[in-house]
Amino acid sequence: MTDITRLFTDLVRVETRLYNAVSDRLRAEHGIGLGQFEFLDIIDGRPGCRVLDIVREVGITVGAVSKGVDRLESAGLCVRAAHPDDRRSSVLSLTPEGARLLAAARPTVRDELAARTAVVPAAELARTAATLATLRAALEEHRRCGS
Repeated sequence: MTDITRLFTDLVRVETRLYNAVSDRLRAEHGIGLGQFEFLDIIDGRPGCRVLDIVREVGITVGAVSKGVDRLESAGLCVRAAHPDDRRSSVLSLTPEGARLLAAARPTVRDELAARTAVVPAAELARTAATLATLRAALEEHRRCGS
């Protein structure tokens, strides 16, 4: 039987260590942290992206996302434009500098993650990825249903 508490602790510690390693490398090579990279990546992948889209994807508060987007905007990496159908909302898009930075940073993220997970056989890593995707989907569904 799996010790679920130990599993949770290991999962959190692995995530923290991977996150910090990738963020440190991004900061050293590109001047941004992993959180900023994630926001840029989400904005890039969602035409018409709004702050609420990032909130839903990342699972943090509107205030935290809004402050993060403010920092990206101040750095010249993204812009806000009025939403065509909702005056209370803005549409986010990358600036040319934001797109350039994201394109340069993507291989860095992939390389660092590959290096940090190379100790795990590919088939086992694939099983872990599938298991985590299933668990994430269940947790997100649980959150949507409010139960």
